Amino acid sequence: MCATGPDATTPARRRRETQVRRDEIAAGLAQVDESIAAACRAVGRDRGEVTLIAVTKTRPAEDVRILAELGVRDVGENRDQEAAPKAAELAGLPLTWHFVGQLQTNKVRSVVAYADVIHSVDRVRLVEAISREAVRQGRDVGCLIQVALDDDPARGGARPADVPELADEVALAEGVWLGGVMAVAPLGEEPAKAFARLREVATRVQEQHPRATMVSAGMSGDLAEAIAHGATHVRVGTALLGRRKPFVR
Repeated sequence: MCATGPDATTPARRRRETQVRRDEIAAGLAQVDESIAAACRAVGRDRGEVTLIAVTKTRPAEDVRILAELGVRDVGENRDQEAAPKAAELAGLPLTWHFVGQLQTNKVRSVVAYADVIHSVDRVRLVEAISREAVRQGRDVGCLIQVALDDDPARGGARPADVPELADEVALAEGVWLGGVMAVAPLGEEPAKAFARLREVATRVQEQHPRATMVSAGMSGDLAEAIAHGATHVRVGTALLGRRKPFVR
């Protein structure tokens, strides 16, 4: 006798839902790629100079799996309690994991275990903690100096004047490598002006550390301005995956 009832069609329904979600993500990815390409064309840059980091916070592992199938290799997360199990579940995929949220020292051990690049390094104590843990785990972790482009301490970041010295600390530390700088445009300010200041900081860092070429800047709403001012990595979530769902601890 054939099974009946709602459970009988569950596998088929799930396949349809997965295909619908894949189509949604593919459409979002195409739009974001075109936005990045258009921003590059506008300022005479090559599209290959800009890496898309798909910010997947609050999204299920299945979304990340779909992104990987569509060719996305860089994934960003900002909460360790969400990122750690997701990275573990998807450990077999060829992904580069970027930790883009503020990082407390008591989370360093967990984050170093999966993050290939940490974008929120903003103090010497954090550099020391990441270095110790990276050496202990035998990892080589990229570090970006987060630059504060406003006076809001809640958003994290080192003052622009302090960035070169902090970059020196990263460059000298074991188990880590200096990738460059990262910033978030301040609320209420024209992003272009903020990213112009970031470009100045990035240039100063690169003068002392020529290999620190990464500039992580720009999100769904301001990636064009970031690219115009030298961003090499843009962090996109909403435009790629839709509005986020509330995160439940």
